[in-house]
Amino acid sequence: MRPSVVTCVSLCAITLIFLLLINGAASAQISPNEIRDPDLKALEKQYFPELKSLHQSIARMRFPFPLYISKYVGLEPAKQAEADSRGLEFVKFQDRTVLKITGNYNAAYNAERFTRNERAARTFEDVLLPILVTVTQTISPDIACDAIGFEVSYHTRTNDKSADYEGKEILVVVMGTKNAFRLAQATNDQDRQKILDESQIFLGGKEFGLSLLDKEPFVVETLPRTKPTKPDASSSAASSTAVSRLNHGSPNLLSGSSNGLTGPVGAGASTPKPDLSKAKPAATAADAEKLQVQYKQQLEGLSVLGQSQFQFVAYDPPAFVVVNKELALQMTLRNPLHFDAEKSSIYKRAAQTFDLFLAPKLKDILAASPEEATFDLYDFSVVNLFSTLMGGKERSEAVEFIVPKGLARKFVDADITNQELIDHSQVVVNGVRIALNLQMVE
Repeated sequence: MRPSVVTCVSLCAITLIFLLLINGAASAQISPNEIRDPDLKALEKQYFPELKSLHQSIARMRFPFPLYISKYVGLEPAKQAEADSRGLEFVKFQDRTVLKITGNYNAAYNAERFTRNERAARTFEDVLLPILVTVTQTISPDIACDAIGFEVSYHTRTNDKSADYEGKEILVVVMGTKNAFRLAQATNDQDRQKILDESQIFLGGKEFGLSLLDKEPFVVETLPRTKPTKPDASSSAASSTAVSRLNHGSPNLLSGSSNGLTGPVGAGASTPKPDLSKAKPAATAADAEKLQVQYKQQLEGLSVLGQSQFQFVAYDPPAFVVVNKELALQMTLRNPLHFDAEKSSIYKRAAQTFDLFLAPKLKDILAASPEEATFDLYDFSVVNLFSTLMGGKERSEAVEFIVPKGLARKFVDADITNQELIDHSQVVVNGVRIALNLQMVE
């Protein structure tokens, strides 16, 4: 070929690939023209940009095991990557219009180690809850639908005599829109549990009393669930097959502890109005950079003071960053206390790092920080050193305490205990989040 012909062919090939990529990205969301129900079609058209953005945000999220957003639930792992990934859609479920997120989660729980409730609760906390937070940060609280729902499948493994058996469980959670925003803002399992008790939850197609607090589920009939007044059996053609086959069959009356609630929420009962003013867009790197420039001098002063008094490291000065889609003031400290890795657990080291090293310094650190700045979290990253050497190299670990700004102030003012602060914070060791009870590990 002549050079001009080769160039033309190359440009055509590049153009074709570009068009395919564009079409592939667009197909990640159901087109309004594919929906027959006029109400659902109008909703899909109205919120099409938000749904595309939400789909992209979920695709960028990281979970303990791979998650594939999909139009169909219960797919085999080998088929998930190439399956229809348009798993965000408006559907009719009973008498409500629901924004539904469908996915296949590739966790395989050991049925002998985890009860059905523990498997469902772990999936809720690891997958559904983080996605719900992203949903409420992407869409408006006044979205024109009645509920937000999730339909996620995961795997279970068990031994049957000499053979291993792997099965699937499908968890469905449907909550009113206002409750969804309340749940995303809740800071502890007790508050989340109250909202779940009012939501519709199904496991394996039957109503389920999901408990975040116990190994076994609650008895469904004891829960204050507000059920629709009339079921609508006619799901749209765009609805997932699993949602359309849900019904009010015999509830799963597994034994569980009492939830301690007083009774059902009647039609005339007054429920507290959720504070939707806290719902806000996710923070961006541009927001962090703006604060960094605005408080440059104070941060430089904090760095100098921190290196001389608080064991701040010189290579990572205080800076505003984005953590969990919120603005955080991040500081890195080096713990002078050395640990024996063979004689201590990550939990004991994390507890001692907080109680003996970080907590005594917090009041002075906060006093020197730009508290007037508009940010949400403090992110204290502490480098712990080990006394044992391997191959002549010093070993270390990073313990991160991600603390809400307001609670940090309450702690240094002695309004809350160290455990209360930890309970409402995140503790991460070498990138893995852990639960921490300060007294139990001592």
